[in-house]
Amino acid sequence: MAYRKLSEIVMELEHPQQSDRFVKMFRNAVREGDIDAIELKERFTLPKQYKRRGGEGSYERQARDMVFEATPKSEKWIGQAKDDLSKISTRGGRSKVVPSLETVESGEVDFKALVEETRRNMESKYNRGQQLGSSRKQRGTKKK
Repeated sequence: MAYRKLSEIVMELEHPQQSDRFVKMFRNAVREGDIDAIELKERFTLPKQYKRRGGEGSYERQARDMVFEATPKSEKWIGQAKDDLSKISTRGGRSKVVPSLETVESGEVDFKALVEETRRNMESKYNRGQQLGSSRKQRGTKKK
């Protein structure tokens, strides 16, 4: 059976700034039983560069390394995780596609997903308005 290290996979990522997200996803997959892995005592440095707010310079973080079985199931999970991460835009990365008639017609954005997001946002705004109105109504009756 072939074994691989988490640090090797992290170094192969297309966007090093997403290495912390990948490690978090990997640890969740191990916890949920999707991947069989063991923790090692050694640590590795994430390729992501962190910047201090209000300060100058950058710093790096470390994570505990893990060894996992390189099975078709784990390789498929890693491929899917890398694909999911590539779709997530980062601040310095690709810009987010703005929904418009042209982007919907060309298929650049998922119309059904945007419909669900719009419904959630509208429901949230409606509920906040209802709560605000009911709290004002209650406050008004107490003052009299």
